[in-house]
Amino acid sequence: MKLWGGRFSKATNTLVENYTATLPLEKRLALIDIKGSIAHAKMLKNQGIINELEAKEILKGLELIKDEFLNDAFSFNISDEDIHMAIEKRLKELIGESAGKLHTARSRNDQIAVDEIMQMKEFVLGIRANLKDLMQEILNQAKTNLDLIMPGFTHLQTAQPILYSHWIMAYFWMFKRDFDRFSNLFNSLNECPLGSAALAGTTFNIDRFFTAHELGFAKPSENSIDSVSNRDYMLEFCSVSAICFSHLSRLCEELIIFNSNDYKFIELSDDFCTGSSIMPQKKNPDVCEKMRGKTGRVYGNLMAMLTIMKGLPLAYNTDMSEDKANVFDTQDTLQDSLIIITNLLKNLKPIKENMLKAAKNGYSNATDLADYLAKKGVPFRKAHEITGKLVSYAINKGKMLDDLSLEELRLECDLIDDDIYKAIDLNTCVNLRNSYGGTSKEAVLIQLKNAEDLLKNLK
Repeated sequence: MKLWGGRFSKATNTLVENYTATLPLEKRLALIDIKGSIAHAKMLKNQGIINELEAKEILKGLELIKDEFLNDAFSFNISDEDIHMAIEKRLKELIGESAGKLHTARSRNDQIAVDEIMQMKEFVLGIRANLKDLMQEILNQAKTNLDLIMPGFTHLQTAQPILYSHWIMAYFWMFKRDFDRFSNLFNSLNECPLGSAALAGTTFNIDRFFTAHELGFAKPSENSIDSVSNRDYMLEFCSVSAICFSHLSRLCEELIIFNSNDYKFIELSDDFCTGSSIMPQKKNPDVCEKMRGKTGRVYGNLMAMLTIMKGLPLAYNTDMSEDKANVFDTQDTLQDSLIIITNLLKNLKPIKENMLKAAKNGYSNATDLADYLAKKGVPFRKAHEITGKLVSYAINKGKMLDDLSLEELRLECDLIDDDIYKAIDLNTCVNLRNSYGGTSKEAVLIQLKNAEDLLKNLK
């Protein structure tokens, strides 16, 4: 019979058991659930709700079950419904009827709430470490390849020359914002719902401050109804993860483009690519494509969670048991992806000559010609027009701007002198962009120093 089966005259239909059980998803909560039960048992003993012998038996039994989980020796049965019932049933097998006293003054509603919050706290700490590793690898790439010039793009059209180090550091700051968002989420998980019971609190004289502090929380939660029906932190986790995945997807997209034969700015390591079953020459960036594809899955999990929680009446509803499928899938997908992309970047090789050639061929120094004229006193709008005409002339002649003779350049403006060639040299174009946060070597070095200092101080 079910542990809650006293009111029922029929056993649960097998179809219902399989349909409603959350146990297959909750195995990762086992050790956390035991930790919560240990804290609860200690509190019950301290408050005189169970006696010392009962507490000793319960705590000993919970430790034995913990060892079974650690040694992969715990036996699961779908009829147990969830991890709480599975553990309590096993505890009864080990110590007898006193196991039933463990559930005094609590409900599975506040039990799952505290389990999921504690699991989220542990997981977010791990994700922050994964993000730090990724940020460090991006910084390593930037430092190793500081001087490489590549074209910068807007609308996927060649825009202005930039340093490769500046390009890749853009992702450092994206992932730093992700790190901050996960940190804010972690800092919000500081109230313990255990002791809220089913929804209204309990008639027993419990000490919620003891269990909160025992489990690493700052304090107990304030409202028992809100405590058992709150999944905001799961919504926030899925949202923050979706934003992080948008950054992963953007990075993967650029790696796919830059690795293509038409660009070939980078070379991905063979062990992070796959081949074609029919075309022997192919080396496909499948890891990046797969990660880009998983973005839709992570976005879907966020929408699923928002939809599950939409319009739910207070307090607990079984709809909420669907949270784990979405949250745990997002957790696994995000963690795996961060680890994989970090290792992919470790083995990524930029191809200097191809990037430089592309920057030269795309008229990426056109803005610098306009700036040159503006510094000569030509209104910028007029300088823009003159430069546009010279670009058009160069295209028609099959030349780059710096291939045009002085006479050709002066066709549109007689203020142009020999110093124009230095002004539109790509090294000059890059290194004159020395504004804070710009692409000059000097500005990038400041950026790298700031990033290095930031990583040292991230906690």
